[in-house]
Order: sequence, then structure tokens, then C-alpha cells
Amino acid sequence: MATLPVYRWRLAPDGYATRRQLRAAGLRPGGQDVAAQLERPRRRRPPLVAYLYRVDLAKPVRPMTPGRWAALAKANAARRVCPRCQTDAGYVIPSSLGTCVPCNSLSSNARSA
Repeated sequence: MATLPVYRWRLAPDGYATRRQLRAAGLRPGGQDVAAQLERPRRRRPPLVAYLYRVDLAKPVRPMTPGRWAALAKANAARRVCPRCQTDAGYVIPSSLGTCVPCNSLSSNARSA
């Protein structure tokens, strides 16, 4: 197995990009393996690592179809429904709470009493 080339932060050669940079350009890795990595040194901690992909092998982002839009809307709507009171909270329920804010405050009041 060959080792990946490692570049210092902001010193990668042209032709490489991170996933976010590819996405900003309307591209995706398209199944290619990681081509290189960036390392940003930090004091007393391991370095931050970012993986790089070759831009010439990247493929265009697949367009959203009506079916995908519908599935995404359904998934986001499900994240708004409180599992305890079964009402639409009007916002995405935080996973840290698990329920809407009114239900969470009711349960915290019951625990403290």
C-alpha cells in the first residue's frame, strides 16, 4: 500500500481540493480514493487533517430530482414532530433534548419536584 503525500496547511499544489472545495465548484469525488492530505500543526495536540481529491477525476454533482426533493422534505418534516406530544414544533427538535421545548421543560419540572 502506498502512502499518501502530505502537504502543510495552505501549501497543497494545484489540482487538489477538499470535499468542500469540490462541492463549491459543483463537483463531487465520484468514487475516487483520497489522493493526498493536508496537515495543520497544533501545539500539544495532534495535527488537523484534511483529505484532498484530484480535481481532474472529480465528477459533476448529481442534480436533485423531484423524488429526492420530496424525500428530503418528508425527512425534514419528521424532524419537526415531537415524539412525546406528536405535534409539529415549528422548528427542528434538537437531538440533545429529544422532545420539543415545552415537553422537555415539563419533564425537567417533574424530575426536580
